[in-house]
Amino acid sequence: MKLAFREYGEGTPLIILHGLFGQSDNWNTLAKQFSEKGFKVYTLDLRNHGLSPHSKDWNYSLMAEDVKRFIDDHALKNFILMGHSMGGKVAMFFESMFPNVVSKIIVCDIAARKYPPHHGEVLHALNAVDFSIVKTRKEAEAEMNKHIDDFGTKQFLLKNIYWKDTTNNIMDWRFNLEVISENYDHIRETVPFYKSSAPCLVIKGSRSNYITSEDQSDFSKRYSHIQFESIEGAGHWLHAEKPKEFFDIVMGFLA
Repeated sequence: MKLAFREYGEGTPLIILHGLFGQSDNWNTLAKQFSEKGFKVYTLDLRNHGLSPHSKDWNYSLMAEDVKRFIDDHALKNFILMGHSMGGKVAMFFESMFPNVVSKIIVCDIAARKYPPHHGEVLHALNAVDFSIVKTRKEAEAEMNKHIDDFGTKQFLLKNIYWKDTTNNIMDWRFNLEVISENYDHIRETVPFYKSSAPCLVIKGSRSNYITSEDQSDFSKRYSHIQFESIEGAGHWLHAEKPKEFFDIVMGFLA
């Protein structure tokens, strides 16, 4: 599958993969900052997200294959792969499937293990928005208010609304909600064990519970060159909550 993407700057290739329900433009500001430091940054829309094609087939192996096709199509060498949450797992699956290709990997607030289901509230809220009735973003937000309390989560999800049909005033989600809902368990699966000599940076938010000490031990078994960093006061959306601290940590690693 050919993925939609944005590109910034010139230099060493840096590929950024978003998380579940995300899209490439979530990374615009940071991508521009990295491009100013000598990187050619590519932010990708993973399948069933953003402007990339929708497919009824959706799992980590397929997403990793999509990324490999993107790399081959652009003839990228010595590239850095960075992913947040689901995107971080796509990056790890990529390394397990295509060893010795990545020059450096950055994993943001996700581990390789299988997680318990924890998006039920969000999926329920998204599926409650009936676009045959809902005709404005405000109406969609009002419907989601019944199911989600967190303001930041709601705003992040609402960015995915677009005009599917302007003539008939029909809106929709950019992501493929039906397939994501049906295949949600695929996004919880464990990354197969692999050994990598590529330098790896793992960044977590101090207020996030996504990476435990056991997870750090697992990372250390997978990577011979590993660095762990925690951003004080950040939750799971560490790059959005603390962009300066995030940028400085990543640049320190890449330098």
